[in-house]
Amino acid sequence: MTSICPTVVVFPQKQVQINTSVQLCVSAVPSGTWLVTEQTPFHPVSHIWPDHPADRGTVTVNGCHYDVITCQVGAVELATNQLFVGQDIPVKRDTEGWAFVVVHCLADVIELEQACVVELTVDTDYQQALSRGHSAGHLSSLAINKVLHHDFWRKEPTRCDELGYFDFHSYAQTKSIVSPDCSTDTYRLGKTLRKRGLNSADFVSQLDEVAEKINQQLELWRVKGADVVMRKEGEALTDSRYWQCDLGEEAGLIEIPCGGTHINSLSEYAQLTVSFELVSDQELVMVTSVVPAK
Repeated sequence: MTSICPTVVVFPQKQVQINTSVQLCVSAVPSGTWLVTEQTPFHPVSHIWPDHPADRGTVTVNGCHYDVITCQVGAVELATNQLFVGQDIPVKRDTEGWAFVVVHCLADVIELEQACVVELTVDTDYQQALSRGHSAGHLSSLAINKVLHHDFWRKEPTRCDELGYFDFHSYAQTKSIVSPDCSTDTYRLGKTLRKRGLNSADFVSQLDEVAEKINQQLELWRVKGADVVMRKEGEALTDSRYWQCDLGEEAGLIEIPCGGTHINSLSEYAQLTVSFELVSDQELVMVTSVVPAK
């Protein structure tokens, strides 16, 4: 068997359908098929930070269509060509002797020879809805940092975001979930954050006013319709990728490390709004909702 190469991902270039060659086709656990190809337009869910769901779509072979029900990150031990999927991956990325790949998970049991050509087609409506939700999450994280910057910190923390504002989001975030036209962030408002200088009690008491200011900021950015670009440092799945946008702030063009899929422009939004749910005095959830442009 030919040695396996790292999967070349084409979703950063907005490609949604390609013909490509099979590298591995093995039985999945507990059922179905795991398919690894040389290239893919599918974005897999990360086994490390699974905030962005996997793309779905179809694999077409000789006119027969098979549903891709999910997509995961895999790693192949090159000495044995053994495939490990998701949480079973025993090594870190870029470990010598291993190739990181995208694993297309099929419900059907199929057998394909290595090097045979298949057609991969992504469900574009679903992918675009996830992309809108993910980019919206970046925007709301920047907006909440900006709104809190001047009035809710009693001392300066050491960490600032890409726009130069105190980075509440990265300090407090414990969980994020991207879903179609939505992004949900969970924040912990605990003792550590208060020691860093956040007046969390004031923040909690003024949630409605903070949400209103965030929504005003999001609208100011949205109407500018700035482009969003994904800068990539390579073609492989594990190569770093960055979300870039110029929001018209003093910082100019900013970039955020991110491996997900994203919009092309803020003009794809008709509306962006956030709302808060106070779970407890130490846990806050921010939901960013999107109305797509027609």
